[in-house]
Amino acid sequence: MRPALTFKPAHLLGEELYKLLGEYLSRHLAEVYKQSQSHTEEGLLGFYIREWYRYTTAAKYVNHLFRYLNRHWVKREIDEGKKNVFDVYTLHLVKWKEDFFENVHEKVMDAVLNLIEKQRNGETIEQSQIKSIVDSFVSLGLDENDSSKSTLDVYRTYFQKPFIAATKTYYENESRQFVAENSVVEYMKKAEARLDEEKSRVGLYLHPDVTKSLTDTCLDVLVTAHSTLLRDEFQILLDNERQEDLARMYRLLSRIKEGLDPLRTTFENHVRRAGLAAVERVASDGDNFEPKLYVDALLQVHTRYQNLVDDAFAGESEFVRSLDNACREFVNRNHICKVSSSKSPELLSKYTDSLLKKGSKSAEESELEEMLLQVMTVFKYIEDKDVFQKFYTKSLAKRLVHTSSVSDDAETSMISKLKEACGYEYTNKLQRMFQDIQISKDLNNNYKDWQDKVLDDDDRKRLADAQFQILGNGFWPLNAPTTPFLAPPEIVKTAERFQKFYFDKHSGRRLSWLWQLCKGEIKANYIKNAKVPYTFQVSTYQMGILLLFNETDTLSYTDIEKATTLAPEILDPNLSILLKAKVLIASPEGAKPEPSTTFTLNYNFKNKKIKVNLNIQIKSEQKVETEDTHKTIEEDRKLLLQVCSDELILHPLIRSNNPFSPLSFVS
Repeated sequence: MRPALTFKPAHLLGEELYKLLGEYLSRHLAEVYKQSQSHTEEGLLGFYIREWYRYTTAAKYVNHLFRYLNRHWVKREIDEGKKNVFDVYTLHLVKWKEDFFENVHEKVMDAVLNLIEKQRNGETIEQSQIKSIVDSFVSLGLDENDSSKSTLDVYRTYFQKPFIAATKTYYENESRQFVAENSVVEYMKKAEARLDEEKSRVGLYLHPDVTKSLTDTCLDVLVTAHSTLLRDEFQILLDNERQEDLARMYRLLSRIKEGLDPLRTTFENHVRRAGLAAVERVASDGDNFEPKLYVDALLQVHTRYQNLVDDAFAGESEFVRSLDNACREFVNRNHICKVSSSKSPELLSKYTDSLLKKGSKSAEESELEEMLLQVMTVFKYIEDKDVFQKFYTKSLAKRLVHTSSVSDDAETSMISKLKEACGYEYTNKLQRMFQDIQISKDLNNNYKDWQDKVLDDDDRKRLADAQFQILGNGFWPLNAPTTPFLAPPEIVKTAERFQKFYFDKHSGRRLSWLWQLCKGEIKANYIKNAKVPYTFQVSTYQMGILLLFNETDTLSYTDIEKATTLAPEILDPNLSILLKAKVLIASPEGAKPEPSTTFTLNYNFKNKKIKVNLNIQIKSEQKVETEDTHKTIEEDRKLLLQVCSDELILHPLIRSNNPFSPLSFVS
């Protein structure tokens, strides 16, 4: 007799096997849960981690044994859209979550949060335990629509949410107590340290997904909640120049929305007050201060707070804007500018002139370039740039005419900087002035060649050795002389000879002499007991006065006035210079230049220097020149156009080797 055999389809066997496996896992996890109830805190974490490791390791082996089931029955069920059917390994995770995790996650998280709090309080903990818990929470995240995909839903719901809530509570309590017991500076150090700790905590054992939530929560509790307290401390830190603490405050408040806006306003006002105070200190000594003192005061304030912006505020553009606004304010509207709003550009131009002019204190080339960059720093903030342009143009004209520039490279460097800042039109005339000087050099060389051809030795001796500059009237800010002047015969002959040469080359042009800008050197052959004759560096007006004494030792004021035709406002100051230097002696003794005074050549003249500079600008002339410049600026602003002409102006610099006794020209 044969026994009867029953036959079940494969899919029914697969379903039964899958069901039995699930039931087995549930029974096992119920036992695990029962065992877990005897553990608490760190003991519970250790138990959870051990069981998780054993369970997932076993799941891998079981999954391998059930490969056939996974490939056929499980796959078919999933393809048909059946819910709650997973591959065997995933089934293990689902059962763990449903039968064990749901029952213990609160106690596990309480233990984890207590462990983290201990670490925040400075205790040493087993960080790997938290890392293992985090990994298990992440592994339990399954996509309900696609079991082959994972999500962070479990981690976010059961770990991240309570962790963030605990973090917020912890730091709310700590920051409230710390602020009550410590200074604001100490609190900023504490807050910064805590933010760094939380950032490193993510890398040690948390999932990167928590980073934004954790950072936002910490910033909200540690910074935003106390932002008013921090901002109130900002002015105190500025007053005491606490750069490190300012940098710390910047780093904290820059991380919250609109955290820095009030600070920028406070900073701008502080810099403005500092600039105004610096200018007032310069002005406290009266109006007779050097332009350098004024410009240095502006630069010191700017440099100090530029460094602060760069170092403490990371060069942030909005703080740079606040610095610029403050500098623009105190550069253009300060105590010195109350008298004239154009004082800053005027003083800056005069300071620039002192840098670019030859002198005993001339800077080295590298230092000079740095100083010119500093000039441009102040120039950037000046509002009346047309005022600077007018004064700078006049001072450049003098430097070029008197060949007193420290170097052509320095001059071109400054013009290039102005061109870069303000454009071609701003520097067009300055560049044309340079061109005129170069053209004049070539012209003088041609003139010398021409003299060699047409003059004999006797004719050459009767002429002064002169250098001429042909300057275009439309580009040079030079005015006609304010006084008539009858030049000495020696100069007249030299000028006439040059004019003949020039008009042969350029017919139809008109030349005018700028006597007030001419200068030269004459040798004093008359002085007793002088081993080497003195050389006097004089203006053309002074030359005209002194050459009169070639014919006589004594002249009256009236004689000099008639011979030179100089107006008293020009004659008197020049005579005063000669008297002060003791080149001439007044009679009666100590008398000032006036019609009743006579002047005698001082044969006992003495000076420590062989070359004696008598060509000193008169203060009254400087004042008139400044006033004229301001008038020109006002006129230009009204007309908005500057009238230019093609008229050429002739200007000589007189030098000669031709001997005249007792006074002669020298080169």
